[in-house]
Amino acid sequence: MLTVFGIKSCDTCRKARKYFAENDIEFRFHDVRDDGLDIQMLERWVTRLNWEKLLNKQSLTWRKIPEVDRVAMTRERAISLILENPTLLKRPVLESPDFMAVGFSERRFSEYWAKANR
Repeated sequence: MLTVFGIKSCDTCRKARKYFAENDIEFRFHDVRDDGLDIQMLERWVTRLNWEKLLNKQSLTWRKIPEVDRVAMTRERAISLILENPTLLKRPVLESPDFMAVGFSERRFSEYWAKANR
């Protein structure tokens, strides 16, 4: 089953959830603020994806991190910061056993999903 990790108020997360519902794609929504994040999730994700893809560098939270810390960012520091500040997670994170992506676009998701479900 597909799990959508995001925040209820995120426009991109709402767009993804609407698309899945309209296309009868079964999914579970996990709100990273309400339901939380844990180190095991993030470690699993950075094993499947580059850790830098998970950082939301457009967020206000990112801009509040001192420049010296942003420049010297490491995998471990990024994981720690995302755990402390879930809004640093680029959203949504889409995960199933055969599929993993960050962000959402209908075209890209359709292509990924078709490959994953062959």
